[in-house]
Order: sequence, then C-alpha cells, then structure tokens
Amino acid sequence: MKESLRRSLECFFLFAAIPLSLLLPVTVGVKAIVVVLAFVYLLYVLFKKTAIGWGFKNKLPWRWFVKHIGFRLLIIVVVTTLFVYAYAPEALFCVPRTNIKLFFIILAVYTLLSVWPQEVIYRSFFFTRYSSFFKNQYLLIFVNAVLFSLAHLFFLNLMVSLLTFIGGLLFAHTYAKTRSTLLVSIEHALYGCWLFTVGMGEMLAFPGMGACS
Repeated sequence: MKESLRRSLECFFLFAAIPLSLLLPVTVGVKAIVVVLAFVYLLYVLFKKTAIGWGFKNKLPWRWFVKHIGFRLLIIVVVTTLFVYAYAPEALFCVPRTNIKLFFIILAVYTLLSVWPQEVIYRSFFFTRYSSFFKNQYLLIFVNAVLFSLAHLFFLNLMVSLLTFIGGLLFAHTYAKTRSTLLVSIEHALYGCWLFTVGMGEMLAFPGMGACS
C-alpha cells in the first residue's frame, strides 16, 4: 500500500470514523477503550516515528504569541461576558463565586487532561502527518477546524460545534505560525478556562450553572 493512501485511510479512521462512532449507542466503556487505543497509537507514531518532540523549543515566538493571543482573548472576554450577562445573568461567574475549590479543580483537570491531548492530536499530529496533503495552508487550517469540531459532535450541542470550529481555526492558525504544542496548548487553555469562568460551563457541557443551584 502506498504511503499516501495509508495515511489517507489513517486520517479518515482517526479523525472521522472514531469521532462519529461516539454517536453510536454503545457503552461509555467501549468508547473510552477505542479512544485510548487510538491515542496510544497516535503518540507512538508522533514521538517514535516523527521525533517531533514536545513543543519546548529554545526560541519560541513569545512576542508574537502574547500580542496576537492577548488581542484574541480580550475580544473573547468582552463578547462572552456580554453574552452571558444578557442571556443567563444568573450564570455570570457562577462557579468561582459559589465554589472556588471546584473552580480550580475543573481548571486543572481541563488543562491537563483535555487541552493537552487535544492539541497533541489535532495540531501536532495532524499537521505533522497530513500537512503535505494540502498545498494551501488556509485549506489545511479550515479542514483541521472542521475535524476538530467534528470531534465534539457527540455533545449534540450546536453551540459547542460552533465554538469548537471557531476555536479550531484559531488554534490551527497559531500552530501553523509557531509549530509549538506548548504555545497552542496555552492558548487553548486560556480560552477554555475563561469560558468556564465567565459562566458558559453548563452551555458547553462543563460543570457550570448546576454548581450555583
């Protein structure tokens, strides 16, 4: 089998078949096993065969990162604060106001067990393995964002799908510019933690408004 065909099938299986399989009416345990096995395979390929490393370069574009991500974060903070205030004022800063311990636990778990694996899969692995399929970098970023949103389809939540697509565009752009898993993970963590902080947790399948009841 030619390498390009093998990688195409690999991409379809990892980034389309497995996410769609999470919609099937099977037990959570079975789904978890499939996801874990796929992640183990992915890590093996990424770190043993490509030797891409962990994203800790000696020289990272911190100045570019702080400037661009700071601006993006400011916009996200303003827009989401106004949104929650207008449509669900009781949820505004709900968890940090009512359960500070839960707040910090969720931020830590989310950052370590959700953000980093997602960035390894959808940015480090995807860009390393499949970027040669795309002659246009903007098409690569768009497809990456679509697949990132597809991975969240099992939530059956339109807002989750929309926000993960927008987030996917931002994260893919950052990775394309920096090629750093560390920087794009920081960006992802900042946005995700803010959405939980401002009170959008319940809307996005985080423990959110329920903690205030």
